[in-house]
Amino acid sequence: MFGVPHEISISGVYFPPMLLAAILGVAATGLTAVLLNRYRLARFFVSPPLIFLSLSILYTSLIGALWIRF
Repeated sequence: MFGVPHEISISGVYFPPMLLAAILGVAATGLTAVLLNRYRLARFFVSPPLIFLSLSILYTSLIGALWIRF
């Protein structure tokens, strides 16, 4: 049973680990979007919403892979 990820308890409320990884991934994507806009690098992308979605999937996968150990 060492390979099964367990729920994370915050004040007695249980959360699945992938939900918290997704929340952190979207927050990291928001920070990246702010930095891209500040340094005017977002103008080089054709579809910024698609880039936002792609970055959130990448960050969520990366955080999930590093945080949730199977």
